[in-house]
Amino acid sequence: MDVINALGRRKTAVARVYLSKGTGNILVNKKEMTTVFPIDVLQAKINQPFILTNTVGQYDIKVNVNGGGINGQAEAIRLGISRALVELEAENKPLLKVEGLMTRDPRMVERKKPGQPKARKKFQFSKR
Repeated sequence: MDVINALGRRKTAVARVYLSKGTGNILVNKKEMTTVFPIDVLQAKINQPFILTNTVGQYDIKVNVNGGGINGQAEAIRLGISRALVELEAENKPLLKVEGLMTRDPRMVERKKPGQPKARKKFQFSKR
């Protein structure tokens, strides 16, 4: 098995995931995952595909991620890892699909409109 690469996106975050056989090291932008994502919830999001497919500690992951905030980046990495695991073994797809990890979340920030302070907020209306 050589390196399998996959792409994950969420909001404006883009994660390029490179999966290879190994001992479970996850490098995000050439740093340890725990330093980039210090919050346990975000680390759990990233590890979720491995837990569901019972492949914890079997693969090394290298990720290049940019754009968005830390939550969007973590979810982009999760999608990229899920896609890489499915590319590796097709039997993983039903397990990941049931949990919603194979779906690209299409929700994006709505654009600001002219004549308004924000996307939906309006300036105060004066009757007189």
